[in-house]
Amino acid sequence: MRVLLVEDDDMIGNAIQQALREASYGVDWVVDGDAALDSLACNPYQMVLLDLGLPRRDGMSVLHTLRAAGRGVPVLVLTARDATEDRVAGLDGGADDYLVKPFALSELLARMRAVTRRQAAAVGPNLGNGVITLDPATHEACREGRQVRLTGREFALLQALMVRPGAILSRSELENRIYGWNEEVESNAVEFLIHALRKKLGADAIKNVRGVGWMVSKAP
Repeated sequence: MRVLLVEDDDMIGNAIQQALREASYGVDWVVDGDAALDSLACNPYQMVLLDLGLPRRDGMSVLHTLRAAGRGVPVLVLTARDATEDRVAGLDGGADDYLVKPFALSELLARMRAVTRRQAAAVGPNLGNGVITLDPATHEACREGRQVRLTGREFALLQALMVRPGAILSRSELENRIYGWNEEVESNAVEFLIHALRKKLGADAIKNVRGVGWMVSKAP
């Protein structure tokens, strides 16, 4: 899962970025509201962690702009504003959750998992191609009745392919779904993840189209 972190405090931003990367999230970090909207316009994020007290454009303005444009990306507000009216304004403004600073990083990760589960339930059924079923809420894949748990990056890669079975995604497209801007990506990272997924789901689970990219088959 690729996450956009919008936080102008260096210490907090560094701590969250490190925790997310250790939990296998791809994370991009920006420090003001205008940069947040620019990033959201250009990149496929699955969640936004949004501070409210931002320079240039505050977090509530970012949230209102997103929702007015019909963007349904989950937003988890992270803020020092702990008054009841601020919480109500954030949630009524379209936030999926509201976490007051200071907070434990373990709670942040738990709330992110909870938002992901709710989002998956709201979207509808699991992803599937007639052979493999992928559950976004649990990060489990199922083939022929056998369920396997995927790592964060394994899930992100398989989800990218399962959204459109039969569509070919290139190396760069897959890397963009998994890694943040400043993360070092080894030259064989995609191949390594695909190898791990094939071990769990079968050698034919993901097909290579030589010189182009990878795909999962359409439903038979």
